Amino acid sequence: MAGRNGAVAPGAYPPPVDSPNEFIKRELDPEDERIEVGVAIVGGGTAGLATANRLLQLLADDPETLERLGEVPVAVIEKAKVCGGHNLSGAVVRPGPLQELYPDYTREQWREAGWAFGEVTKEAVYMTPSSKVAVRIPTPPPFKNHGNEVISVSALARWQQQRAEEGGAYVLTETSATQLLVTDGVVRGVRTGDKGRGKDGEPLSNFEPGTDVTAQHTVLAEGCWGHLTGAAVREFDLAEGREPQVWELGVKEVWKVPKPLDRLIHTIGPWPLKISAKYGQIGGTWIYPMKSAKGEDLVSIGFVVDLDYADATTSAHDLLQQFKLHPLVRKILEGGERIAWGAKALPGGGYWSMPKLTMPGALLVGDSAGMVDTVALKGVHHCVKSGILAGEAIYAALKRGSTDLSAYEEAVEESSIGKELWQVRNTRQPFQKGFLRGGPGVNLQIATKGKLPGRKEWHRNDAKPMFIGTTAKGYPKPDGKYTFDKLSSVFITGNATRDDAPNHIRVRQNVPREVAETWRWMCPAGVYEIPEDAPEHGNVDVIVNYTNCVQCGAITAKGGRLTPPEGGDGPLYQIT
Repeated sequence: MAGRNGAVAPGAYPPPVDSPNEFIKRELDPEDERIEVGVAIVGGGTAGLATANRLLQLLADDPETLERLGEVPVAVIEKAKVCGGHNLSGAVVRPGPLQELYPDYTREQWREAGWAFGEVTKEAVYMTPSSKVAVRIPTPPPFKNHGNEVISVSALARWQQQRAEEGGAYVLTETSATQLLVTDGVVRGVRTGDKGRGKDGEPLSNFEPGTDVTAQHTVLAEGCWGHLTGAAVREFDLAEGREPQVWELGVKEVWKVPKPLDRLIHTIGPWPLKISAKYGQIGGTWIYPMKSAKGEDLVSIGFVVDLDYADATTSAHDLLQQFKLHPLVRKILEGGERIAWGAKALPGGGYWSMPKLTMPGALLVGDSAGMVDTVALKGVHHCVKSGILAGEAIYAALKRGSTDLSAYEEAVEESSIGKELWQVRNTRQPFQKGFLRGGPGVNLQIATKGKLPGRKEWHRNDAKPMFIGTTAKGYPKPDGKYTFDKLSSVFITGNATRDDAPNHIRVRQNVPREVAETWRWMCPAGVYEIPEDAPEHGNVDVIVNYTNCVQCGAITAKGGRLTPPEGGDGPLYQIT
């Protein structure tokens, strides 16, 4: 898969993974050795907890069905230290689904709870043709946010966890789900990961084996094409007839600032990205006002880049540092202090890339199902709505005594999720031709609101041949006060992965230099290193500093595979 100029695609060097055999468990442990629950939800993020909240609302009015589910009617299995610990988004949310799910709470109560920061009343969109110039443009329709709410998804998830526990859910934090239990073609639950293994997999003195958690229904709410979701997609052919999923990577900082920001700001480039189609770089930024629990003025700032780029030196983290040097940003941040940082990949394929959402005994919600509108930069409301619909579909199936959840598919299609994603189903694909060549096609799709017929293709991110370009030459040298390196950024996430934990990242460890450089620059946490004495051309060894990992998931898009770490490892996001 080498290009004419020697460029090479990461997909030619797949990770050492045997998904069906490693991640699907086909025999259940003896009954006295497993945990039986009514419904198992894998992932304590926005979508998984919305599912739990809605299902428990329905069960609260139906004690007979609730009793049939046993001592643990709903179990939420979350690998982070707390729900929301691995969750990150911009985020500006369309409030409708949250108001539907939590009708007893006002938006002012959201703000008092510390996860919402105010209704959007002003906004601005800029083009940045250079490092010094910002040109304000009329707000494109997808960027109109009046009436929406600025939130923190990590704080929202903690609040949702409280609501779930009040309703009777059992939330198992610091617990990874490592295998999908499948017997006779039906999902029966999940197996949790072992704890207390050493670097080479050997049991340590505190070793605890994993457990089969069996359930009448299983919800995969792992976020951006999670570990078990990928296994389920393959096991049940859920991607048949779909376009491949594609990805974007966002890096975010939260700053305490001396004066409040009075509006939302988005920039759509092209600076600091390269405009040449050869580089394949598409991305943009956000700057949103927030408040701390003490009432201090905060700003959320982030950079998102499509992972379809071709220059191996593209780094979302360093592009954010470069963007912060622009006068537009300096006047907002200068005199402030960075208090949080994080990174997360997000699914960008939209409607055509969404897999089939159900299989016998299980369904997909939120980002696991690719429910993100990357034209409008919106996904949180789809996560919440999908959780509502999933909870209702599962409740109906429990009443029928059935494992068939296919009614959920139709409910999603007919909901705001299906309608909004259908409208932008072909909008971003033209950008695969580059910013200039693809821009008119994107604008035409936006102007016609999806009325043009047809289906536009996506190409896999890891099929893009990579070359070593010059993007990195523009990155500033970190000063530790305004611009920052990757490792100091990881430090403030609260990452507490132990140094002797097993490696949870699967990559080939001897690959062409172009692929190794792609991983080294792409990873916002500095996980991948190339030895200093490695050759400039040809194959090189890759050092994997997996304890730095913040679970962003980007490596899965560009030739590797992220699997779950030991429960409790990874970042502890608070206000992202």
